[in-house]
Amino acid sequence: MGRYRRVAARALFGGSIFLAIAGSWLIVRPPELLRVGSSYAAKIVCSNVFVAHRDPAAVLDKDVQAPGHPLLRLMRQSVDLNEKTVTASLLGLFAPGYAAYREGFGCTTVPDGDFVTAREVVAGVALPKTAEARTDRPWPEGDAGSPDSRLENVLDDPALLGPNARGVVVIHDGRLVGERYGDGFSPDTPMLGWSLTKTVNAALVGRLMMDGRLSPTQVNLFPEWQADARGKITVADLLAMQSGLVFNEDYGDVTDVTRMLFLEPNMARFAASFPLTANPGERFEYSSGTAILLSHIFMNAIGDRWRALSYPAMALFAPLGMRSAVMETDETGIFAGSSYMYATARDWARFAQLLLNDGQWNGMQLLPEGFVTAMRAPTSASGGAYSHVQTWIHGPDDVPNSQYGLPGDTFWMLGHDGQSIAVIPSRRLAVVRLGLTPASFGYRPQELVRRIVDVIGRGE
Repeated sequence: MGRYRRVAARALFGGSIFLAIAGSWLIVRPPELLRVGSSYAAKIVCSNVFVAHRDPAAVLDKDVQAPGHPLLRLMRQSVDLNEKTVTASLLGLFAPGYAAYREGFGCTTVPDGDFVTAREVVAGVALPKTAEARTDRPWPEGDAGSPDSRLENVLDDPALLGPNARGVVVIHDGRLVGERYGDGFSPDTPMLGWSLTKTVNAALVGRLMMDGRLSPTQVNLFPEWQADARGKITVADLLAMQSGLVFNEDYGDVTDVTRMLFLEPNMARFAASFPLTANPGERFEYSSGTAILLSHIFMNAIGDRWRALSYPAMALFAPLGMRSAVMETDETGIFAGSSYMYATARDWARFAQLLLNDGQWNGMQLLPEGFVTAMRAPTSASGGAYSHVQTWIHGPDDVPNSQYGLPGDTFWMLGHDGQSIAVIPSRRLAVVRLGLTPASFGYRPQELVRRIVDVIGRGE
């Protein structure tokens, strides 16, 4: 009996030593996958708490843990409501990730945990104030809708709205004719657009083109590119996702996109470091790194850092009345124009209305002539799936619009986890659909849009 006790004691001792070594390793040198997971958790919780004003526990449960990687179910969080910071870590002990809120600029990941320096980057930037919307004025000038009763059955069908739909807004003839919201969400809840942000980011590039401060043919865009073939990459190449640069856009592991978004304090420097795998203009490759490079380029074109940081609000959000819109930055203050913009469904619809108006708003031309036309013109490098300006010609899963019976001029803004905006100029129609609907759910918004087109009328 004593022998078995000695063996058990040795095993227990050995196991304790192993756990101590493993725990020390996780603390001192945590695997990058754990760091990606904890930084993702911290960032999502931070933005949803301090931008969207949601409950921290609900965000961790519903947004981080429920739909994600199994490791995310082991994440625990600490939210400092006074300092407006979030720390997330595996089991509350290992591989911590950090995020901090900065007034006017939402939340940023802080890979090094230096909250003070991260805040200093945007301190003192004055953003233009937008007057409050009047409920007695019709959308888009105010927030009063003009409900179309013919849409009731469509918008009340959960199968058409899709799993975990959080906000659906239908715009027709310049008016808000229908909307629906999921439990816990309302017209006042800012929601993450993920890659819908890319099209807004491209519009900011367009604004500077119209002012003559950027050109689509501009080359030698970064100093480190001037010594090699990357110097031939044009702004137009970046807008069309055909720069030729290497970039791995896969999620769920440590890849280029997850490293950039969650581990790199300077996302643009990271994205600019990749080599070419094809000549610029020859190959389509969807890349969030490309959009970050465009953010850096338009900010450099403005020059003054404080003016550059206020540019999205001044040039786009204020004129459109997008009161809720927040475009977030990386730790160094470069806009994360690939992924991180929050806005209410009604404000995302205001941007869609700008595209329906061919870049005009209240008599002002906000985008260059032909810019929106290029958003629905397919590129040959993409095989007709993508446009010249950060939009999709085909809907999700690269299914042509014709297979769903949608008008030929339909084009799309598409984002991670089921975000979509369908823009149909010939029908003066846009459909915004926001939610938390991973691709694995198999939901496609095309059927919702087709049914709305059928109700609204197919026009000429």
